[in-house]
Amino acid sequence: MKALIVINAYIKNQSQIFQAERIGEELKKRGATVEIKKNFSLANIAGNEVKAEKYDFCVYLDKDKVAARLLEKSGLRLFNTAAAIEVCDDKMLTNIALANGGYNIPDCVYAPLCYNAGSEINRAFLSDVVQKLGFPLVAKTNYGSLGAGVSLITGDGKLTVYERQNLLTPHFYQKYINCGLGEDIRVIVIGGRAVCAMRRRNEGDFRSNIELGGKGENYPLNKELSALCEGVAKTLKLDYCGVDILTGKDGKVYVCEVNSNAFFTAAERVCGANVAGTYAAYMLTHI
Repeated sequence: MKALIVINAYIKNQSQIFQAERIGEELKKRGATVEIKKNFSLANIAGNEVKAEKYDFCVYLDKDKVAARLLEKSGLRLFNTAAAIEVCDDKMLTNIALANGGYNIPDCVYAPLCYNAGSEINRAFLSDVVQKLGFPLVAKTNYGSLGAGVSLITGDGKLTVYERQNLLTPHFYQKYINCGLGEDIRVIVIGGRAVCAMRRRNEGDFRSNIELGGKGENYPLNKELSALCEGVAKTLKLDYCGVDILTGKDGKVYVCEVNSNAFFTAAERVCGANVAGTYAAYMLTHI
């Protein structure tokens, strides 16, 4: 088997590079030939056809939707698929996909698309946001990883500033779930099965991300948590993902976000799970 692992063309984050190397290591242990490549001209349109170098499958660790579609059009099987990546890369599309599906997701209000520079913010819209969500609330750009584009809004002034700064950027507002500052549960799901869970805590930020200073610890999986996260992965048609779970002070459980390329370095360390190996074994039997 010949595997292609795709990473972002301009990657700088060492965690992303390590992720690719770990998966490649586990694939090689199972007899596969592996090439890790940055996303430069991996597939192109020539002579009315999409053409790319031949591989048996691709581990797609980028979020470039165009490249993913081109590689799939060339006949390559992607883990995850281009469609699944697109839904997860856009946080609002993730919410829409999960809505009406029996999952608890925080209430959210989508900010209308604006593409005219110099437009004035709509005060009536912001008043509606506050009426529906209250303060504090969470503001999120549709696209962003590692906590980027996520802000905690505590009053009208900060809300006005955020809306003005992000008017030309797809974004939305979400109800703040009081679950303890900077705390969530990250569950890794592979091939429709929850394989490990990690509690993340960040004492210096409301965002729990390990890359922002959060600390991880093993969290025991139970049937309810496993079933919830496995259902999310099935709904979004994901081969691999990290599902972020919030538990409110009232005990209600919410699906906060789903990451199609969730980092697993900390999860392997604190949970003692071979995430890369489990993913490699799954891919080699689902080509």
